[in-house]
Amino acid sequence: MFGTGGIRGPVGASIGTSLAIRLGRALGTTADSIVVGRDVRDSGPMLEHALVSGIVECGGSVIRVGVESTPTIARSVPWLDADLGVVITGSHNPAGDNGFKLRTETGRALDRDRYRSLVRRANAGTVTPAAPDEIGHSTRRTDLRERHHQRLCSQFDAVEGLSVVVDLGNGTGRLTADVLAELGCDVTTLNGHRDGSFPGRGSEPTATACERLSRTVKATDADLGIAHDADADRLSAVDETGRFVPGDELFALFAARAAKQGQSVALTVDTSSLVTEAVRAAGGKIVRTGVGEMSVADGMDDQRVAFGGEPSGLWIWDDETRCPDGHFAACKLVERIATEGPLSTQLAPFGDRYTTRRSCLDAGAKHDAIDRIRRRLNGEYDRIDTTDGIRIETDDGWFLIRASGTESVVRITADAADTETADRLFARAESLIESAALSV
Repeated sequence: MFGTGGIRGPVGASIGTSLAIRLGRALGTTADSIVVGRDVRDSGPMLEHALVSGIVECGGSVIRVGVESTPTIARSVPWLDADLGVVITGSHNPAGDNGFKLRTETGRALDRDRYRSLVRRANAGTVTPAAPDEIGHSTRRTDLRERHHQRLCSQFDAVEGLSVVVDLGNGTGRLTADVLAELGCDVTTLNGHRDGSFPGRGSEPTATACERLSRTVKATDADLGIAHDADADRLSAVDETGRFVPGDELFALFAARAAKQGQSVALTVDTSSLVTEAVRAAGGKIVRTGVGEMSVADGMDDQRVAFGGEPSGLWIWDDETRCPDGHFAACKLVERIATEGPLSTQLAPFGDRYTTRRSCLDAGAKHDAIDRIRRRLNGEYDRIDTTDGIRIETDDGWFLIRASGTESVVRITADAADTETADRLFARAESLIESAALSV
């Protein structure tokens, strides 16, 4: 239930109104003012009602902002001078999942220790309701998307003549299309109507989910394709040829620019060596973190880091906001194309330099499996990084085995300068997981 992206799981199993009201009570005793918003999922309204009831019952006041993207809700916390924010969202998970992303007063993700403290307090069920004359209250705000819109438009110059296809995935990403249109782009949208069952494609903007976007970009001679997940904190891209851009290549493009300005970049342990190479070639330094928004934000806190992200499409610019903002990332990418030419040309230096293999396996109790693998590998390799899972560096590449933070699986990443080596390292990781599962 608790993972790299907050509290998340299947509705009716780990996620329901009982949890929502308990979490609300825990929040209501720790914060005076809390922003609450949600994505388009059908389970959102019932979870919102329960959460708000719990907060108000324990003396907290709620500012309800309705159905908005995670970036808009996160930015609203400091804008409204609130103490905390809660986004009710299953993020990129399937439609049947939902959950809670918590934001600090600055809009960044709540750190892991504070999350766990709140979950423990919620599960303990020992919170005392407020006295009748100290019960909180709930108000509504409907102007936050417009404020976000104006903020983005003020950050970027007008763009003329660029054609952009934006796949909203039936989620909350409409702001991207509206802002790009106001900046002067010719915008076409796919899956633009909000629908919590996500009928147009899967909620995670993977290469497979974005096949229609790729076809549309190519058929319409568009300059760029953009796709968001359900709550629009992620961004994936398709270049003008219709090619889906792997997340590591997009990461290298964004990160190299930050590094050229003499800044450090936070990257997750599952990021390809392509990004590390691009940052160092540009004169920057890397800060390696665990996977997930919380870990990236923590890494950016610990050291002076201008940009952070992960290959899944999560991008954070420190001088703008500590929340991954897919809308802002879309504007950044359009700006790059307008000033520096076609995306495929800009990505050409990064292509075919590394092969990265990623997959997942069911290994039973995922954390127990990781522990068994760690014990087995003790002494076998010299360079082992346990920041998040087990990352083994060899002379010709590396592989990573880690428990998923959002699903009941073990994830594998293998990365090398050639396909044969990447496949060999991946096979090694796969065999370790299978052996761990069999040794239960």
